[in-house]
Amino acid sequence: MTSSERILIVGPAWVGDMVMAQSLFITLKQQDADCIIDVVAPAWSVPLLQRMPQVHEAIELAVGHKQLGLLTRYRLGRQLRSRHYDRAIVLPRSYKSALVPFFAGARRRTGYRGEHRYGVINDMRALDKRVLYQTVQRYVGLAYDNLASAPPVPYPQLSINSSNQQALLKKLGLNQDKRVIGLMPGAEYGPAKQWPVEYFQQLAGMLVAQGCQVWVFGSAKEVSLGEAIRQGQPAVSNLCGKTSLVDAVDLIALTQNNVTNDSGLMHIAAATGRPLVAIYGSSDPAYTPPLSDRAIILYQGLDCSPCFARQCRFGHTRCLTEIKPQAVLKQLTRESEHA
Repeated sequence: MTSSERILIVGPAWVGDMVMAQSLFITLKQQDADCIIDVVAPAWSVPLLQRMPQVHEAIELAVGHKQLGLLTRYRLGRQLRSRHYDRAIVLPRSYKSALVPFFAGARRRTGYRGEHRYGVINDMRALDKRVLYQTVQRYVGLAYDNLASAPPVPYPQLSINSSNQQALLKKLGLNQDKRVIGLMPGAEYGPAKQWPVEYFQQLAGMLVAQGCQVWVFGSAKEVSLGEAIRQGQPAVSNLCGKTSLVDAVDLIALTQNNVTNDSGLMHIAAATGRPLVAIYGSSDPAYTPPLSDRAIILYQGLDCSPCFARQCRFGHTRCLTEIKPQAVLKQLTRESEHA
C-alpha cells in the first residue's frame, strides 16, 4: 500500500483569491481522495482555510505583504522538511513565494513562469492566458499535467458554524424575524470597483420599505460606509468592523440575498451558497466571476471597460453610476420570486 501524497500549497494574499484557491483543493481531492493538503498562507487567512474541509493544516507565514522575509521563509521551510512533501504548488508568481517549498525540500515544485525562479520551481508551466483566462482556471490548471483546454472548476464551498451563528446573533443583537439582505459596499482594490455609497443607501431604504432588514458587511475600513448606509434607518445594521472574516461567513449564510461589489466578500458570499447580485465596475466578470449558480452579475461593458484601474482615469466612473438602485432592486425581487 502506498502512502498518501503530501502536497504543500503556497496560497495567495487576497481574500477572494484564497476563496477561489479552494477550487484547486477540491480538484486535488477529486484526483486523490487520500492526499494530504497543507497550505502556507498569511495569518489572516488561517481561520478561513479552516473552513475548507480539504485542507489538512493551514500554516502561517509570518511575513508582511510584499516583504522578502528570507530568514523567516528559510526557517519555516526547514521546519517543514520532516513532512517530506511529494509535491508543492505555488499559486503566486513571485520568486519569494516559491522559497518555502524549496527550503522544505518538496520533490516536485509546480508553478507558472513568473519572476526568475528556475531551480526553486522545478516544474515550470507556461501560462496561456487564452486558454486559462480566469484566475480560478489558472489555479485549478496546476493540478493537471497536460491541458489543451480550460479545466472544469468545482465551486468553493465554505463550512458554516451554526453555534457561532447563534452566538453572533445574540452578541450583535440581530434576529431573523424579517428577510435579511446583506450589503457589501467595500472593495480593497479601490474606488473604481465600488458602487456609490449613496446608491447602497438608497437601495437599503427601498428594501426596508419592502419589509426587509439589511446587514452591512465589511472591515474596519468600511465603518464609515456602513454608517452612511445605516443613517436614519433602524432596520439597517452596520456590522463593518464588528466581525472577523469567518464571522462574516457565518452571518452571510443566514441572509436571503446579497448585493456586493467585486470584492473578497463577494467570493465569500458565493462560497456560502447564498444568492447575490454582483456589481462590476473597472474589473471583468469574465476574469474573476462569483463562483456560484445563484449569482446575478450587473456589468455595463462600456467602451473603456474593463480597465482594471483603481481609480477612474476619466473621473466619472460611469461603469458604476449607470447601474441604478432600482435595477439592483429588480434583480433582488426577481430572485425572491423564484426562491
